[in-house]
Amino acid sequence: MAASTTIESGALGLSARRRGAGWLVLRVVVAVLGGALLAAAFPPLGWWPLAVVGTALILASLRSASIGAALVIGLLGGFAFYGLHVMWLTTYLGPVPWLALAGLESVFFAGGAVLIALAWRWVTPLVDHAAWRMLAVPALVGGVWVAREAVASVWPYGGFSWGRLAFSQSESPLGELVAWVGSSGLSWIVAFLAAMLVQAVAERSLRPLPRFAPVAVALVAAIGFPAFPIASDSTVRVGAVQGNADAGLYTDRQRGDILDDHLQASLPILDEEIDVMVWPENAADLNPLRYPQAAGVLDFVTERTGAPLVVGTITDGEEDETFNSLLLWEPGEGAVAQYDKMHPVPFAEYLPDRQFWYPLAPDLFDLIPRDYSIGTRPNVFDIETAQTSILAGLAICFDIVDDALIHQMVDDGAEIILAPTNNADFGRSSESIQQLAIARIRAIEYGRSVVNISTVGVSAIISPEGSTLAELTPFEAGAMVEDVPLSTAITPASVAGKPIEITVAALGLLSIVIGAVVARRRASRFGDQR
Repeated sequence: MAASTTIESGALGLSARRRGAGWLVLRVVVAVLGGALLAAAFPPLGWWPLAVVGTALILASLRSASIGAALVIGLLGGFAFYGLHVMWLTTYLGPVPWLALAGLESVFFAGGAVLIALAWRWVTPLVDHAAWRMLAVPALVGGVWVAREAVASVWPYGGFSWGRLAFSQSESPLGELVAWVGSSGLSWIVAFLAAMLVQAVAERSLRPLPRFAPVAVALVAAIGFPAFPIASDSTVRVGAVQGNADAGLYTDRQRGDILDDHLQASLPILDEEIDVMVWPENAADLNPLRYPQAAGVLDFVTERTGAPLVVGTITDGEEDETFNSLLLWEPGEGAVAQYDKMHPVPFAEYLPDRQFWYPLAPDLFDLIPRDYSIGTRPNVFDIETAQTSILAGLAICFDIVDDALIHQMVDDGAEIILAPTNNADFGRSSESIQQLAIARIRAIEYGRSVVNISTVGVSAIISPEGSTLAELTPFEAGAMVEDVPLSTAITPASVAGKPIEITVAALGLLSIVIGAVVARRRASRFGDQR
């Protein structure tokens, strides 16, 4: 009899383990599918409704999950998302940097998944009324999602902000909300809608109408919310040049070729009426502060147009410093101002903690022979045009994803954002399209026109409302001349964006702590009663 009981008990335990393993596999499949759908919400596909669907699948996979299961689910679901989203990194650099970046972001994703699983487990019992659970629990779960995004956006080494939910909504009706609540606030709205959908499916104590009606109402309200009105103070006539230069890391070119490519692409517009000319990042591949022939090219362009030129180049500082810079070059005067990139990209523009990282992959890190220094100059140029003067915010390449830098330039009075970039290292991949989507979100968020000009594309001028005023065909030399709106409007996002991020993230994390304390007390009381 005892032997029979032992056999039955062992069989039941084995069955439970198999059942548990099966549920974990199913959860992982759901999370991986969710990650893939979430990636499809971003460019190049840009199927923005899938941001809600994909996020909902990931959140659903974490309901009732243990900490260990949540780690596995988050790691694999996160890699499915980031692995697809940053596939462009493999274009010339191969799989190792891609695996490293996607893997690191997946670790953050897994940490966030554990917190979300704990939120589902401990926050839900705190709300007794089912109708309130339909709002409160998704709001707090969305806050936890934003907390993970916020940390990954600033740490380590300045973080990696690519892949925030908000950046999937650049062509969506929801995108207009970013002017009201900021990028983190828009991420929270997407996560909130996704969590509401999950909660509606799981909340069996209510009939279908009370469960799903709030989801529909919230979605309609979010889509129908009016855009923040942006009044243009005036316009500036901008000439922006895409040289289609052979500017990639592995290209075989002579020094000065990129400069000449942009000179040639500028020739058709040199006789047009222009207030300011903008060339891309590193368009002057000979530093005009050191090479007279490069300075002569810039003098020729500015004297022909009579307009100042904003141009990217590599400059030298004291004590072997090297900067990724923008120069403001005025006709007859030369360089009158300089901005040095304040957020060089780690493991691309510099190797942090080189003594630690270099021995791990010397062949790979030999591609970063010099470390760009961190700039300290203001990221705003005061540009004197023939008619007036304008304050232009400056965002070199990945600067556009840095909340603090964009906020800083707007605080310093920027009326327009100039975003020179060099996307040649990513070929015809989706990187430049994703970067343009982020630039569009920034334009709406801060109510500023953005001139996104690349060496190879995608180059476009975006209005403060997010519409495309002009664009160039990628991988073709060309120039665009456009009257671009200037604005000094202060959007709600520019004032409240960071407080919204802190508030929703803090409430989400605090709710987990409160839920854990309450759950422990309830368990203790139950134990005492037994």
